[in-house]
Amino acid sequence: MNCERFATIHYDVSSFASMEECEAICTRIGILVNGRFLCLGSLQHIRDKFSDGYTLTIKLQRSSDTDKPEELQKRIEKLKTFISQTFPESVLKDQHENLLNYEVKTRVVKWFRIFGIMEKAKVTYQIEDYSVGQTTLEQLFIGFARKQNKPRVT
Repeated sequence: MNCERFATIHYDVSSFASMEECEAICTRIGILVNGRFLCLGSLQHIRDKFSDGYTLTIKLQRSSDTDKPEELQKRIEKLKTFISQTFPESVLKDQHENLLNYEVKTRVVKWFRIFGIMEKAKVTYQIEDYSVGQTTLEQLFIGFARKQNKPRVT
């Protein structure tokens, strides 16, 4: 039997300055929650297994008309209605002025469809820019942290 030995280097997530650094350095990631081993694999494998969908970030245009807070708020509300109707499983994760961050919880809608929908919406809702991306390692770890049992106080 031909056996090969592989050198294994273990990193603790807390030793990284950021999750992006972890994504760049690690080829395989193991995840423990409540002392139970949940998964070992590449970042893409973990995304495929534990991610619920995509992230959608939308930045609305600013103009002299929308410098008035009430006008900008009307446009934001129209955009929110459009997103909730178009992607019923979406969740608004964060909003700051004219920047909205959504989690689109679907694996049914493909990337190209989301891009097509957003390209058509750019003019109607005066969208300056948008991005569609996979769930980040940081977002996955936050989700795992929520599953973590709270320590018992004795």
